[in-house]
Amino acid sequence: MFDAELYAVSAGSPDTLKEQIRAWLAEDIGTGDVTSWATIPAGTLAKAVIHVKESGIVAGIPVAKLVFQVVDPSLTFHSLVKDGQSVEKGTVLIEVEGSAHSLLTGERLALNLLQRLSGIATKTHAYVDALGGLPVRLADTRKTTPGHRLLEKYAVRVGGGYNHRFGLYDAVMIKDNHIKGSGGITGAVQAARRRIPHSMKIEVETESLQQVEEAIACGADIIMLDNMPNDLMREAVGSIRAKAPHVIIEASGGVRLETIRSIAECGVDVISVGGLTYSFDSLDISLDLNEKKGGPAT
Repeated sequence: MFDAELYAVSAGSPDTLKEQIRAWLAEDIGTGDVTSWATIPAGTLAKAVIHVKESGIVAGIPVAKLVFQVVDPSLTFHSLVKDGQSVEKGTVLIEVEGSAHSLLTGERLALNLLQRLSGIATKTHAYVDALGGLPVRLADTRKTTPGHRLLEKYAVRVGGGYNHRFGLYDAVMIKDNHIKGSGGITGAVQAARRRIPHSMKIEVETESLQQVEEAIACGADIIMLDNMPNDLMREAVGSIRAKAPHVIIEASGGVRLETIRSIAECGVDVISVGGLTYSFDSLDISLDLNEKKGGPAT
């Protein structure tokens, strides 16, 4: 289960997220919700029921709450489930009461975020299940939707996964283009070691046994085995374990649900999957509005 405090830590301050929500609402609302204004009398009160139309893992309840709070602080928000909870088709997640205009104004943004985050959490959970019993971490990547990285990485954690680096600023990852630009793995690692804080780790992406050996020799902290077939990966893992047992071994590239367990069985420590946040099916979630007594204001 994920409480509000953990959410605030994982996705920045509530004020920062509220500013993002205001911008997302402005994109949708513009000068006003003309349909609600034209069809529903001002002052009409209603109750909105948000429910899932398929089974999955829920993520984004606190985000939906903030959306409705930003739209109209007088709305009453009541969540019936928590982030990280497994739900079946038809489960009611949230009830919100108050102005019908406000409910409909916030509906689409709240649902968009709930659907996407729950889709990520659901996919992540399926991959974690496939790794059941193996001492391997499933991690995300930087392949996220611009402006939504913190939320999408939060959803990965809700689904049972772990976060890789958040950006270019919090870890050194020497990839193929860095290797080309610096003249080789050894030169890249040595240059990085001279310039970064002593507490920062250096990861090197490798595609061959020759590159793996060079990464071991120059003291990489993490070695990524990128798009390696399993037989080659097992050989690489064996070499790293024998010569540098302290090194963290990561597998990445082309990982699918049906292949992730066989990759894990090669002996790696971490498997990173970009598709957790760029290739997923949003969970089908809907909002139904029921008129509440009181009706339009006079």
